[in-house]
Amino acid sequence: MTIIEAKDVRKVYPLGKVEVEAVKGVSFSIEKGSFISIAGPSGSGKSTILNMIGLIDTPTSGEVFIEGKPISGLNDRQLTTLRHETIGFIFQSFNLIPVLNVYENVEFPLLLGKEKMNKAERKEWIDFLIEQVGLGQWKHHRSNELSGGQRQRVAIARALVGKPSIVMADEPTANLDSTTGEQILDLMKKVNKELNTTFIFSTHDAKIVGLADHVIRLKDGLITENFKQEGNASAAGK
Repeated sequence: MTIIEAKDVRKVYPLGKVEVEAVKGVSFSIEKGSFISIAGPSGSGKSTILNMIGLIDTPTSGEVFIEGKPISGLNDRQLTTLRHETIGFIFQSFNLIPVLNVYENVEFPLLLGKEKMNKAERKEWIDFLIEQVGLGQWKHHRSNELSGGQRQRVAIARALVGKPSIVMADEPTANLDSTTGEQILDLMKKVNKELNTTFIFSTHDAKIVGLADHVIRLKDGLITENFKQEGNASAAGK
C-alpha cells in the first residue's frame, strides 16, 4: 500500500532578488511500513522534501499525496489536522519542553488536538511508550536531567503518542555519539517492525542508510538513486 506519493514536486525559495530551486521536480512513492532513508549531502534538498511530505511546507508545483489524498486543495486548518493525526516528528535538536518532565513531554501532543482517549487510556498508553523507550525510571525527570540519548528516546515516544502512521525523522542521530545513535536506530527499527509505523529519515548517516529498506539519494535537488534494499525488508504490506 502506498502511503506517500510525490509527483513532479518542485520547491523554489526567494533569496533576495533571485530564486533558488531547492527541489527540481522529483517523483517517488513510499509504501506503508517502510524504513526509508532520504539521503544526500547538505544542500541536496532532503530536508526540503521531508518538510513537504511532512506537511510543514508546500510545493511550489507538483503534488503530494498522503494515503492517496492530494494535499494541494487543503487549507491551513485541514493541513494542521492531517499532520496532527497522521504524522509524528523527531528532530535532531530534540525540541523538548524544558519545564515539563518526561511523561508531560510525551503527553503534550495529545493535549493539542481532540481527545481520542480517556484519562486512564491515555496514561496507560504513555506509560507503555515510556517503558518501550527504556525510560520508566526517568518518567518524572525534566529534560535537563537527561542525557542526549535519553532526550532522543523521549522525542521518539512523543512522536508515537498520537499513534501516527508516519514518523518523520530529521537527522535523528546527528547530536548523539555513535553507540547511542545505534541504540536509537535499533529502537526505531523495533517500533517500525512491531507497530508497522512508516519511518522516513532525512540523513547523511551511512548507518541509517544501511538499515533502510528503501533509499532515495539526492544531489542538487534531484534524485540520483531510488532503490529498495531487499535484505532489509520491513513490515511493509503486512
